[in-house]
Amino acid sequence: EGIHTCIDTSGMVSITDDIKTLLSLTDLVLLDIKHIDDEKCKNLVGRSNKRELEFAKFLSDNNIKMWIRQVVVPGKTDSEEYIRELGKFIKTLDNVEKVELLPYHLLGVNKYETLGIKYRLEGLEAMDKEACKGLYKFLELEE
Repeated sequence: EGIHTCIDTSGMVSITDDIKTLLSLTDLVLLDIKHIDDEKCKNLVGRSNKRELEFAKFLSDNNIKMWIRQVVVPGKTDSEEYIRELGKFIKTLDNVEKVELLPYHLLGVNKYETLGIKYRLEGLEAMDKEACKGLYKFLELEE
């Protein structure tokens, strides 16, 4: 019916037949990368990054448009070296229309408290928005 469809996901799912069908009906995927390094991803969010990177590759291989979104977390994903590695990964993908570096904020902390769940980044300060903007140059995506 001409309705644009978009999925916002971390891509940490198995690529089943149902997922393939869903993605075949999707115009755009907003894909959040948690961490480009598997071990550091496990430390940051408690899970491997293998599924999300495989998901990105699947989107690329199947000509599904995507925006890559990286939350920039102080001391975790805010270094020049990290952003360069992220850029190298993004360059392996087709159909990336946009890359967003999103400054880490504290808006979700109270949700964890309300649910009685330990917040993995407790005590971490929010990312400076201007410093976050300055990291784009390290992606080196421009030819």
